[in-house]
Amino acid sequence: MYDAPSSRAKPLFVYGRDIPVETLVSVEGWTKIRDATGTIGWVQSKLLSDKRMVVVRTPSADVRSAADEGAPVVFRAERDVLLEIAETAASASTTAMPGWIKVRHRDGDQGYVRLAQVFG
Repeated sequence: MYDAPSSRAKPLFVYGRDIPVETLVSVEGWTKIRDATGTIGWVQSKLLSDKRMVVVRTPSADVRSAADEGAPVVFRAERDVLLEIAETAASASTTAMPGWIKVRHRDGDQGYVRLAQVFG
């Protein structure tokens, strides 16, 4: 990540793979992003992936079998664990409840987590 949209700008960070970021604006091959800590900077747009990930921001998050607080817990994810978005809002079934997102752990387990517990 750079402090300006140029490869000659001051480098700020090197991110690992699949780190979720929020896209703020795109300009001439560069994208201004915000990470989970609130840090804002620029990356080359071609380095961003279409793969959607979230990171757990609470001490732990219960991932449930359905988008319901009463549903059984499939697994528990600790703070800073990366989860892949398994189903986007556009492809979600009509039974999905607002405030939840379907995620998949790298081990293959999947379920629903509250949006308030993740960033990405």
